[in-house]
Amino acid sequence: MPRPGIGAPADAANPWISWDYVTSHLDDLAAAGREHVLLTVSAVLLALLVAFPLAMLVRRYRVLMGPALGIAGVMYTIPSLALISLLWPVFGLSPLTVVLALAVYALLVVLRNTVVGLDGVDPTVVDAARGMGMDRRGILWRVEVPLALPAILAGIRIATVSTVGLVTIGALVGYGGFGSLILSGFQQNFWHAQIFTATAACVLLAVLFEVGLHWLQRRSEPWGRERAR
Repeated sequence: MPRPGIGAPADAANPWISWDYVTSHLDDLAAAGREHVLLTVSAVLLALLVAFPLAMLVRRYRVLMGPALGIAGVMYTIPSLALISLLWPVFGLSPLTVVLALAVYALLVVLRNTVVGLDGVDPTVVDAARGMGMDRRGILWRVEVPLALPAILAGIRIATVSTVGLVTIGALVGYGGFGSLILSGFQQNFWHAQIFTATAACVLLAVLFEVGLHWLQRRSEPWGRERAR
């Protein structure tokens, strides 16, 4: 990988914006993008797999609501560098280390929005479903979850967009998506084109997730489903 000349004018030998860098490193950018997406999606899915059953538990046993949200909140405040350092000795230099760390940060947002969404379902609707003979499981999956879906998706959207930015910290263990390119750019005499391109790609990916998940959230709303018909 070429390096800019030391002592050369920054705007000539080491520009921030370089289309030549993009065209000559498409493979590197594509590989970093795939890794970034995989880490982001894996972390959010893991957070959702933990948050949904936990939301069911705290709704049934309300006394657990405060401790569950409190613990998730404390975990959210752990600095990412410290969290990676804590997981590193256990899981090693692997993508799992990054995914677990990112899932910890996504958990609070997904859990809180899931609980808020389910609690926001109109009790009269639940009573009507119960009167029609539905059992607890049927009410949950056929009534409560569909009505709470917009709030749940809002939490997933926020968690996903924030996770896109946090993935870059994974460069410390060799799995950071675009963050690995950013770190490499700093290590290579501050290679501006690589740093800027990887940063812009990370921002663009966050925007794409935001737009796509926002569209999905709007479609999940009752009036959104009606408009789509």
